[in-house]
Amino acid sequence: MADAAATVELLNVGLRYGGPGGIEALQNTSMTLAAGEFVAVVGPSGCGKSSLMKLITGLLPASSGAIFVEGERVTGPLKIVGMAFQNPTMLPWRTTLDNVMLPLEIVQPHRSRLRQDRERYTAAARELLRSVGLAGFEATLPYALSGGMQQRANLCRSLMHEPRLLMLDEPFGALDSFTREELWGVLQDLWMRRGFTCVLVTHDLREAAFLADRVFVMSARPATVLAVHRIDLPRPRTLDDTFTLEFTTIVHAMRDQIGRQRQMPRQGAAL
Repeated sequence: MADAAATVELLNVGLRYGGPGGIEALQNTSMTLAAGEFVAVVGPSGCGKSSLMKLITGLLPASSGAIFVEGERVTGPLKIVGMAFQNPTMLPWRTTLDNVMLPLEIVQPHRSRLRQDRERYTAAARELLRSVGLAGFEATLPYALSGGMQQRANLCRSLMHEPRLLMLDEPFGALDSFTREELWGVLQDLWMRRGFTCVLVTHDLREAAFLADRVFVMSARPATVLAVHRIDLPRPRTLDDTFTLEFTTIVHAMRDQIGRQRQMPRQGAAL
């Protein structure tokens, strides 16, 4: 698993938008992720959860502190990262298979190998689609796919270049509850089979507790880590586990912590 996953470490990280007099989004934030660990980040709206993702992936520079991925300090965008968001953003003129293979046209070393190894890459993409229940939809255009099917394809696309770190920003937030819960199982299965490190940002506390090894609860802005909950439920987890006393106790504890933070005054607008 260590070869397929990345370690992540944040040391006293701060982020301020707009220079010294701007809005402080994060302050003194520290966390360590083991290779192959699945963590979730939850907190009140506007607490900087998405900003945290941008810092880890190198899309934003930290205002203070340091971030290390695989032991190397992050100074710019990382190539080992896969990302998926609430909006699948499928290219409407490309088939499902071609959408999934898009990262291979961009990310090295796959970009250099794609022409020569296209048959092997195509087989890998087809296997990914099969693993999430999309076999037979390889030639389908996005408009003919349901929202849940598009998000399955989006997950496949984010994993196509075999990232060691997967960052997920509310990937199921726009889906109905039944589809969302179904995709929890799909994501859990992909993670258990492939062994990548995963960071999930979500507002859904049940989703966080179902998927994660640990859940980081962020404070109101300027945000820092308020609490960490270890989820010791055995895997693979099922929806039946979400009705157990152990599970509901964790969810209620997180809800109470976030509820208290929501009553606190915040700086500026949501980030």
